[in-house]
Amino acid sequence: MYAVLKTGGKQYTVHENETIKVEKLDVPVGEEVVFDDILFVNTDKAQIIGTPIVSGAKVIGRVLRHGLGKKIIGFTYKPKKRERRRFGHRQPFTEVSIEKIEYKTRTTRKAEAPEAPKAEEAGETAE
Repeated sequence: MYAVLKTGGKQYTVHENETIKVEKLDVPVGEEVVFDDILFVNTDKAQIIGTPIVSGAKVIGRVLRHGLGKKIIGFTYKPKKRERRRFGHRQPFTEVSIEKIEYKTRTTRKAEAPEAPKAEEAGETAE
């Protein structure tokens, strides 16, 4: 079973017992985090596609650590002006261990055809 979840403006395909790095979350280390924006769930029996979100689905994970990504060097300059600037950036992330993917299956009942109203109930009298 796997799911596609959306967090931090990105989409992640996750399996149970997997570790992923997502945009930084304001959750302390060791705490449980629940992702509710599930776009797709693939079970053994079916594939459920959300419109846009699958109702009744959630992914439960545990925060392992917070950190900073690899440094990216940026450089800007303006030609003919002797203006140059070099800078670095490290994107913060949260490492999450996926513990459980939950999906509540809907029980579908056969739609019953509505009965035709009887003449007495409809306000008509048989004369």
